[in-house]
Amino acid sequence: MLELKNITTHYGSIRILRDVNLKVKKGEITCLLGSNGAGKSTTIKTIIGLVKPSSGEIYFENERIDSINTPEIVKKGIATVPEGRRLFPKLTVEDNLLIGACTLKDQKKIQANLEKSYSIFPRLKERRSQTAGTLSGGEQQMVAMCRALMSEPKLILMDEPSLGLAPILIKEIFETIVKVKNELGTSIFLIEQNAHKAIEIADHVYVIQKGEIILESSGDEKINKEEIEKAYLHKNTEKYGTR
Repeated sequence: MLELKNITTHYGSIRILRDVNLKVKKGEITCLLGSNGAGKSTTIKTIIGLVKPSSGEIYFENERIDSINTPEIVKKGIATVPEGRRLFPKLTVEDNLLIGACTLKDQKKIQANLEKSYSIFPRLKERRSQTAGTLSGGEQQMVAMCRALMSEPKLILMDEPSLGLAPILIKEIFETIVKVKNELGTSIFLIEQNAHKAIEIADHVYVIQKGEIILESSGDEKINKEEIEKAYLHKNTEKYGTR
């Protein structure tokens, strides 16, 4: 569904990504693991067109998209759940969700998508008239995920959905990600630091370090997944000087 071929991205003269190659298959959860500053968020920004690659090619459903602007990329069926959720805190939950449907014109379709989203996130239906800024961190993350679903995307890019959440809420968020994949068939590109949880749900895993993909494993290769987790955790243990 999505393919990055030899993507290199710079911020000014500073190279952030170097010859990144990765694929997201239809109906799967693909995870990109990496520590802070490894290039994870830049990968998402490059895919969605907020940052243009210095070289390389990006294809979505076999169509090259690295030269088109962000609104056009969104219309092709890619939605994002940004790091930090980026909600409108003074708007209601439902108004935040309706913003996610801005590319749709059919009001019946928008209403149907709203009800479908509420069926996946029943707690949000209870809070539909509550302002988003008064929700818990976990509930705000649900709003961000639900908002992305409102445009009926074929692919969702999720940037650190577990960031800043308590362990019990992290468990709930990851269960919901799997539910979105299984019930809606939506493909998901997930970037995370939480190696244990991400590897647990992913069909395919990449590890990025200093802007380069250093390891890769598919979900049916359990031993390789364990090696990825070991290598990733070991590298971060070395970085922070802990045992």
